[in-house]
Amino acid sequence: MNNITTDILIIGAGPSGLVAAATAHENYPDKTIVVVKSDEKGQVPCGIPYVFGEILNDVEKNAMPCGGEVPNITKIVDTIQKVDIDAKIATATQHAIAFDKLIFATGSIPFVHPSFEDAVMLENVFAIEKKYDEVKRLKEYLQDKQKIVIIGTGFIGVELAEQLQSVGKEVTIVGGRHILANSFDADMAIKAEEIMRSKGIRLALGQHAKTILRHDNRARGIELFDGNTIEADVIILATGYKPNTQLAQEAGLKLARYGGIWVDEYMRTRNKDIFAVGDCCGRRDFITRDPSKVMLASTSAAEARVAGSSLYELKNLKGFNGTIAIFSTMIGDRAFASAGVTQDRAKEETIDYVTGYFEGMNRHPSTIGDASKQSVKLIAMRNSGQIIGGQVIGDKEAGEIINIIGLAIEAGLTIHNIISLQVATQPLLTAAPTTYPIIKAAQNCLNG
Repeated sequence: MNNITTDILIIGAGPSGLVAAATAHENYPDKTIVVVKSDEKGQVPCGIPYVFGEILNDVEKNAMPCGGEVPNITKIVDTIQKVDIDAKIATATQHAIAFDKLIFATGSIPFVHPSFEDAVMLENVFAIEKKYDEVKRLKEYLQDKQKIVIIGTGFIGVELAEQLQSVGKEVTIVGGRHILANSFDADMAIKAEEIMRSKGIRLALGQHAKTILRHDNRARGIELFDGNTIEADVIILATGYKPNTQLAQEAGLKLARYGGIWVDEYMRTRNKDIFAVGDCCGRRDFITRDPSKVMLASTSAAEARVAGSSLYELKNLKGFNGTIAIFSTMIGDRAFASAGVTQDRAKEETIDYVTGYFEGMNRHPSTIGDASKQSVKLIAMRNSGQIIGGQVIGDKEAGEIINIIGLAIEAGLTIHNIISLQVATQPLLTAAPTTYPIIKAAQNCLNG
C-alpha cells in the first residue's frame, strides 16, 4: 500500500474531473493535486456514437487518457474503494491518499429499466457504457451483425442510429412519441425524423418495448406493447444514465432527488471540504428550479470551474445557478440545437409564455452557393418578455446560435433586448441584417 498526502484529491478524470483539476491549479498553484481514475483510458462521452460510424470508426480516436493534458497534477490509475470523510483518507486498491479537499467527479453509469436488467446479461444486449474496453467490445461485436434495435430516442440513441446506418446496418429506434422529445417540440422534432427516415432508419415511435424475446441466451428481438415484434441481431439500450454515487453514499454524503450528490451553488456538499461536480451531483433546472436529470459535459465543465475556484475561498459571488439544458447535434447535414425549456415543458409548468418562429437563409443573398435554410424558435415569458427557451435548425452555425440563446437565458435577457441586438453580418458568413433569425424570432414573439 502506497501512502500519499495531497492538498486536493479528485476522484474521476472525465470532463468535470479534468476541468476541476485545471481550475484548481490555476487558482491555487501552490497546492498539490492528485487525480485518481479506475482506468488508464476512457472515452470522450459525446464522441462515443461516432466510434461506430465513418467519422471516427476507431475507439482509440475517441480515447481520453487518465488526467488528459492537465499539467502539474499527479495522475493515478487505481480504484477508490472507500472514503473516510472524517479522517480525510481515501483508500484505493494500491494507495491510501490523505487529503485536505476532495472533489467527487465520478460521473454516471447507464440507466437500465428494471424490466430489462436481466436482459443485459444476454450475449447480444448492450447498454452504452463509457468505459474504453466496453465501447471496444460493442464495436467489435457489431462488425458482422446486421439488424440493430436501439431502445431510446435521446441524443445518444439517435446519433448512434445514424452512425450505424452509415456503415450499412439496418437500424430501428423504439421509443416515445417523437425523437429528442425532451429538447425539441414536435414541430421541430418532426424535421429530424424526416431526415432519419430518408436515410432508411426505421422509427417505431409512440411504441415501447414490453419485453426482449430470447432463445439460447440470446435476444432474437423485442415485443412491443401493441403486440408487434421486431427482429434483432443486437439490441442496444440507450435509455439514459444515472449518477454514479455508490462511493459517496457509502461515505455518508446526502443525495438529492434523482440520486445525485447534494451540493450548494458552489458545488459544496454538507461538508465544506467535500465537493461534487459533473453527472454524479444533483442539479436544478435554471428556469423552473426543479431537480433536473440533465447530464451534459458543458454543464459539468461549468460546475467544475465553480468548484475548482472555490476550494479554499469563494472567489465569485455567483456560483452555479442551475442547468439550462443546452444541446446540439447533427442529423444528416442539419444541425439541431436547443436550450432552456420547450413549449411542451412550459405548458407542464403552467408558464404563461409566447413563442416566435422564423425561417430564413443563412447567407445573403440566398443565391450564394452554400446558402441553406435556418430556423429559430424562441420561447419567452408573456409579461416580462424574458427568454426561457430556444430551438435552432440549420447548418453548423446553429451550434453557435444556440449558445447566444443560452447566454440570453442565463443573463435574463428579454425579447426586447434581442430585438435591439447589434450583430456582425457578412454575406459569406451570416444571414442578412434585415432577416437575422434570432432577431426576427424575437419580433415574432411580440406578435404571438
